[in-house]
Amino acid sequence: MPQIMLPVFPKGVTYITPSLAFQKENGKVTYFNASMPVFSHDQDDHNSFRMITAQFCVLGNTKQAEIARAFGVTSISVKRAVKLYRTKGPEAFYTKKKGRGPAVLTTPVLKQAQELFDEGVDTASVARKIGVKTNTLSKAVKAGRVHKPEKKNCTNPPTKSQRTEEDSNALMGTGTTHLKERIAASVGELIFVEPQFKAGVDITNGGVLTALPALLSMGLLESTDEFFDLPKGYYGLDSLFLLLGMMALTRQKSIESLRYCAPGEWGKLLGLDRIPEVRTLRDKVKIISEGEGAEQWSATLCKNWMESTPGQAGVLYIDGHVRVYNGSLTKLPRHHVARQRLCLRATSDYWVNAMDGQPFFVVNKVVDPGLIQVLEEEIVPRLEQDVPGQPEQQDLEEDPLLHRFSLVFDREGYSPGFFKRMKNLRIACLTYHKYPSKDWPIEQFLSYEVVLVGGQKVTMSLSERGVQLSNNLWVREIRKLSNNGHQTSVLTTDYCSAKERIAIGMFARWCQENYFKYMREEFSLDRLAEYGVEDISDPIKIVNPKYRDLDGQVRSTNGKLARALARFGAMNFEQAIEPESMEPFITKKAELHEGIEILKKEISELKMKRKSTSHHIDISELPKEEQFKKLSTKSKRLIDTIKMVAYRAETSMSNILKEHLSQPDTSRSLLKSLYKSEADLIPNEMERTLTVRLHHMANHASDSAIKKMCSELNATETIFPRTDLRIIFELGSSQNHRDQEF
Repeated sequence: MPQIMLPVFPKGVTYITPSLAFQKENGKVTYFNASMPVFSHDQDDHNSFRMITAQFCVLGNTKQAEIARAFGVTSISVKRAVKLYRTKGPEAFYTKKKGRGPAVLTTPVLKQAQELFDEGVDTASVARKIGVKTNTLSKAVKAGRVHKPEKKNCTNPPTKSQRTEEDSNALMGTGTTHLKERIAASVGELIFVEPQFKAGVDITNGGVLTALPALLSMGLLESTDEFFDLPKGYYGLDSLFLLLGMMALTRQKSIESLRYCAPGEWGKLLGLDRIPEVRTLRDKVKIISEGEGAEQWSATLCKNWMESTPGQAGVLYIDGHVRVYNGSLTKLPRHHVARQRLCLRATSDYWVNAMDGQPFFVVNKVVDPGLIQVLEEEIVPRLEQDVPGQPEQQDLEEDPLLHRFSLVFDREGYSPGFFKRMKNLRIACLTYHKYPSKDWPIEQFLSYEVVLVGGQKVTMSLSERGVQLSNNLWVREIRKLSNNGHQTSVLTTDYCSAKERIAIGMFARWCQENYFKYMREEFSLDRLAEYGVEDISDPIKIVNPKYRDLDGQVRSTNGKLARALARFGAMNFEQAIEPESMEPFITKKAELHEGIEILKKEISELKMKRKSTSHHIDISELPKEEQFKKLSTKSKRLIDTIKMVAYRAETSMSNILKEHLSQPDTSRSLLKSLYKSEADLIPNEMERTLTVRLHHMANHASDSAIKKMCSELNATETIFPRTDLRIIFELGSSQNHRDQEF
């Protein structure tokens, strides 16, 4: 194997990647690539900083997220710099900005604007008549250069109690205030209702609307019309998907939990009079889950996620997650549940995640065939098609050590044969050594400073050797020495990456475990999405119950034999026996010997029976009392995908908040509170805006972070689906609503 050259950097550098770093010294910033200095500029030269870091990203030396993390800048600023570099080149960073032109709001123009305002004309119309931008005129109003008269006798928006009373008195049922639309839908004259927003204060869960830009960017409504078909009716696909996404973020455990929510309040968030009843919503979810639409939609989103983050898709984490079933609809096979240390009836899901825990897709299995089989039959073929940025065939032929992408899994996937088959496909494997040899000498371990997934810098003691497996396959063995002296052994067929990156990749598996834990606790990952069972049509091999019973009997009898032999051996080591005790001793020893022989004969017979019994049988060959059906999974596949979108959306918002919080780890807790908080809705048809006025949080620090996040959300200029209303987020107050203009 050729020697891997590792970059050697001077002391005091800050790593961007293992081969790219920078150093701040004597008022200068110097950049090193593969230990060589390549750029330098003054610390206060912001233009050069933006140009150089953008160039690194464009040339593929690093990723935008790594620049943001290393320098402590916002991801959106890096994104803008990269866009500027790609569109206009390096010189664009040094082009002097155009000075401000002559003032457009001259004294005559302001006088004309004031006259129009006095006549009761709205801001947008005034701006259009005097020939300026609406934003320019609004700034002049805020500055006091022109005065907008207070609206007199304006209708106050309904309070929560007023809305509740109106909803309870609705003619067609609770909250059904859109009578014309509902009547039209009932006679088949309406495909779906368009959102119609009304002003309102203290709307329950109004804070969840802040997640709308992130939900849309993660693909919640992407291609839904292509993959799903919903009959004509009052509710459209967009409204249903938005509702399900918001339910996930507000921690609604199931569709049934909506029974205890005010349907009219939820409806206000979607521009509807109310959301569907539980039974209606469940029926519609079942309708759109029929066929292969949900699976195809999930596959499309997965491919888009991978293409948007090709660096993450290069190292993929695969692990099984057991979902316990406590119902009585069918007797599912038993699985060992490690977190409960019990063997329970359950199904298995195999998840594919990125290094930071972000989910890509999941494979549901009624009967667990094992990680290796699922990888080879379902996961790897899909990844071969979807993973972006794979080397060309010519590159693979020129470099025999080059791999297409890497798979990371636990000891369940340890198999020399599997490693070799994956190596033939040019796919690298990374897992724990299942049968490590004795400890290596401590002096062989060297210290390495590495940057973890979350950006933390730690020091690892690592050592590396080549090792030959039982099938003569040479792999890399990398060991990490803990402070307590324990050596954790890792095997990989990745022959190119530095040992530090291998170690980071393996020990980042905790992100996937944390994802399972978080999704169980916060997003009800293990909860049933629908009630019902289906026949198992595909031929599935399972462990023969007779074989399992015989194997259990062999194990149990072997245990009895071991205990009997121990007692028999102990009798031989007793002290000298008195003559009067000799006869009882001989009798007892003879009985033990006879029992041992009986056990040996019993074990021999059981082993013969086990040998003649098939280890695996087809599921159709099970005894009638052991036969089972699979739980319906069509709706769950759809709901799981929406939960993945919601988790990704929450993660993206969490990353924004972390930059503005003194305790970044509290970002998700703050978002959870925000999603469940009340908000005011202020639609403006003239200016085509929908203002979401958030209520203040528990403390000033949270308010400050939320306010900064709102600025970044507003920069996206998100339009509410099926409308032309641009959403504006602002932090307001829940008090003195009557003094505010609606």
